[in-house]
Amino acid sequence: MRYIDVKCSPEEASSAPFIDEQLRKELRLPPGGFQWRVEKRSIDARSRSPVAQLRIGIVGAGEPFPEMIVRKFGDGLFRSKALVVGFGPAGIFAALRCLELGIQPIVLERGKDVRSRRHDLVSITRDGVVDEQSNYCYGEGGAGTYSDGKLYTRSTKKGSVLRILETFVQFGANENILTESHPHLGTNKLPQIITSMREAILAHGGEVHFETAVMGFEVAGGAVLAAMDQRGKRHAADHVILATGHSARDMFELLIASKIKVEPKPFAVGLRVEHPQAFVDQCQYRTPERGDYLPPAAYSVVTQVGGRGVYSFCMCPGGVVAPCATEKDGVVTNGWSPSKRNNPWANAGIVVEVKLEDLEKAYGKDPLAGVKLQREIERRAFALGGSNQFAPAQRACDFLANRLSADLPTSSYRPGVTSANLQELFPEYIAKSLVKAIRFFDSRMPGFAGNAALLIAPETRTSSPVRIPRDGETLCHPKIFNLYPCGEGAGYAGGIVSAAIDGERVAEAASARARR
Repeated sequence: MRYIDVKCSPEEASSAPFIDEQLRKELRLPPGGFQWRVEKRSIDARSRSPVAQLRIGIVGAGEPFPEMIVRKFGDGLFRSKALVVGFGPAGIFAALRCLELGIQPIVLERGKDVRSRRHDLVSITRDGVVDEQSNYCYGEGGAGTYSDGKLYTRSTKKGSVLRILETFVQFGANENILTESHPHLGTNKLPQIITSMREAILAHGGEVHFETAVMGFEVAGGAVLAAMDQRGKRHAADHVILATGHSARDMFELLIASKIKVEPKPFAVGLRVEHPQAFVDQCQYRTPERGDYLPPAAYSVVTQVGGRGVYSFCMCPGGVVAPCATEKDGVVTNGWSPSKRNNPWANAGIVVEVKLEDLEKAYGKDPLAGVKLQREIERRAFALGGSNQFAPAQRACDFLANRLSADLPTSSYRPGVTSANLQELFPEYIAKSLVKAIRFFDSRMPGFAGNAALLIAPETRTSSPVRIPRDGETLCHPKIFNLYPCGEGAGYAGGIVSAAIDGERVAEAASARARR
């Protein structure tokens, strides 16, 4: 297949006759002498008028396009078993890869199936009631299922991004994720995709056990022999793939109690900033109205404050700020968008780098120092919010002036927001970094810290605050040869696609050891 890059207006990019004409001129072929399809699509908004950038794949008339690879998951004959602890993206893709490699995956997931989770999300959103086993972070599909399904990643060196995207398409995702520069599934579409993946695992001989929390490991001879669940049931296996996600704090504690090494790692904390989507569109596209041919605009901002990075995280055009606490006495925010990104607000995390020296200064050599910092901020936010998962909030201009907001603009965050001085929420180095960074972002995007900009706090679950060590070659724990930490919770991924890639990698490592 030959490739040609085309730059045109967003309106022209939606016109097949226009593209056909441009390609015909380029190729000097008569109409009908070739076939084409869009392989990649993006918007460049840096010039005065937004430009659509298309990469077009071309084959001759009557020739087939390269087909998407459809994965096949074996005949149910297994040479070994793998316990997969956690059923987020890392666990799901580890289980699928195990099936391909002749390993039976036995999935243990503490939360509920993807449909049942919805009732618990309604409880936290409407009533402010947190189910500590089933929430935005815990349950089938992990945190990404109900927080958007963003598939953009820079992790291209450790595995095939296209393979992961094609797998999502195989299980029901729209094929446009294969062409968009920042692919996105949408919270409204993900549950059915995840359900289809689980059904495939079951149909090919795997097992999936919901509401099954691992409470202990049986370790002997440098190996995990079995895991025990909350009912006292013993689950034996040849391999253990640990894919528990960035918020499984009790798992970190369990590993330490089992003398399995865990170490602190840098991460980031901050808050959510919410703007009217129309403001972001006007800033990025420099036009009063976005029109029908441009997608809701996104942004990315980054700066350094005293050698400390401050940056936007998980930007959600046309999105919603969601309550993502996993403990009843804490408040946590995150963001998501539906597939059409058609809500009137845009939001993004604005987070500050937390370094190892910051953690050591506050908490000593504690491997769970980052968890302690998260928990302190979340509990302080709960107290400031008042009750029922109300989140402390402040107009951005008032935050910079260090004054309480007299009133707050309408927000997408449900259960609701309470006026508070957010500078009181964070350690001083985080609060000062946020003030300087937001002031800088406002200088680059005038109105970023305007009266309509609302800060909602805190954003503490950007990534895991710990790393579970593993050997760089075998990918197993250095002291336990059949334990494979992976994904965000182990500190080796930073999103759905990178977690999925990492889950596949550890499944392949387990298979290689089994063959040896």
